[in-house]
Amino acid sequence: MEQHQVVSPQEWLAARVELLKREKELTRLRDSIAAQRRALPWVKIEKEYVFDAPEGPVTLADLFEGRSQLFVKHYMFAPGQTTPCVGCAFEADHVEGALVHLNNHDVSYAAIARAPIEEIEPFRRRMGWRFRFVSSYHSDFNYDFNVSFPPEQAHGGTIYYNYQERQIPMEDLSGDSVFYRNADGEIFHTYSSFGRGPEDLLTTYAYLDMTPKGRNETGPHHTLADWVRPHDRYGKGGTVEANGRYHPADEAASEPV
Repeated sequence: MEQHQVVSPQEWLAARVELLKREKELTRLRDSIAAQRRALPWVKIEKEYVFDAPEGPVTLADLFEGRSQLFVKHYMFAPGQTTPCVGCAFEADHVEGALVHLNNHDVSYAAIARAPIEEIEPFRRRMGWRFRFVSSYHSDFNYDFNVSFPPEQAHGGTIYYNYQERQIPMEDLSGDSVFYRNADGEIFHTYSSFGRGPEDLLTTYAYLDMTPKGRNETGPHHTLADWVRPHDRYGKGGTVEANGRYHPADEAASEPV
């Protein structure tokens, strides 16, 4: 960093104007891709999905909370999992500030994980999240949307994730899906994204990408797993696996996640 090129204000301005051309290209491309995303065909949801919520069973229709659009976070949280996914928590943190704006622009938001609600709810409260977080423990939802997989497929077999067959030895992965509900109550699946697809939702990266050090993910994994922690665990040590699961510094004595 100390050896970075230093120039006059006039030279800096010339370089900045040149970069602005590329940034404008990216802006126009982003607008074009967003329009193409909205133009995708839809799939009608024929199955009745029921989830476990703190107040009892709720349906997919209930999660719309009277709005016509629903954004679902497929949260990587398996039954009995005591090592939280730092990437999922990182993404969930970002929706808190946007929630009031989404709700007042006809969009509801819910996180869904396969862990039982008795395990999800204490974690949600600990993290201070206000959004809906329900369990698909008694539902096929996660399996139907290719974010959860039977053990025999995940361990030694092949799974279908992020629109291709692959071998990933994990029974639960993450992603995001969008649904639309019309005036007749019909629900349609309009979009899903996995892997690095939801990265645009991580606005912390937008800030970091403008700083001199950028993302600075120079640890063993070269991903956010190098530095991101559950927000109440910063400064408390611990380690993160390549799959994004966080382990406290003193795991044996730590509280449940």
